[in-house]
Amino acid sequence: RALTDISLLKSFIHLRYVDLSENKLQDLSPLSSLTELLWLRMDGNLLTSACMEELSYLQVISFDRNRIKDMEGISHPRLATLSLKENKIQTMLGLSQDQLFNLQVLELRGNKLKSTAGLSLTKLKKLYLAETGIGSLEGLEGLEQLETLHLRDNKFETLNGFSSSMKCLQYLNLRNNGISSFQEVEKLQVLPVLQTLVLLDNPCTDEPDYRLEVLALLPHLQRLDKEAVEEDEQAEAMRIRQTRQEEKEKEK
Repeated sequence: RALTDISLLKSFIHLRYVDLSENKLQDLSPLSSLTELLWLRMDGNLLTSACMEELSYLQVISFDRNRIKDMEGISHPRLATLSLKENKIQTMLGLSQDQLFNLQVLELRGNKLKSTAGLSLTKLKKLYLAETGIGSLEGLEGLEQLETLHLRDNKFETLNGFSSSMKCLQYLNLRNNGISSFQEVEKLQVLPVLQTLVLLDNPCTDEPDYRLEVLALLPHLQRLDKEAVEEDEQAEAMRIRQTRQEEKEKEK
């Protein structure tokens, strides 16, 4: 409706679900009166900041397709899901574990991140960083409960930055990056429960026996790319792994 002013909403203090998407809003301050708000969607507006007064019960926020430049001023204690897709965010700094101790899902696809440093959210379970232009991972050691990590369509050539402390990471999407060697894939051995890996559209997928090579390195995988790992593949990968281990022992 091309709204530019929502000050009238101050009167509706018992609102719990508010969708103001596809307008021309720049000011969030009228929402501070909605102290019982649970769910807020502001996609496709003209916001340059996500900063607003703390709302005690707010659990879901979507600010997709705005002009937000940073993540400062987001401090809702019960917030579980935060989506900031397709904004202009360049840094992960600004989200505080002290204020967002219940955040479990963070969606930042389509921003212009330079680094992942500064993300200290210990309860986070799903992190979406596709199409953000990042080429390396930093500071993810504290994400001990992270289960899903999307890094599709970025600039990764190496796979440094993963940690054995990421003991819940089960799903990793690295589609369409620049990973060319199996030596880089080998670095994912530090992830103890990794079950699903997506490597489609990386240079390494053009190598001979690509699937077997990856499965020999990561025997716990249950799904590689879009296909489940078959029993005969597992058996062949195990044979390759044992043969190579015997060769190493002979060399010693």
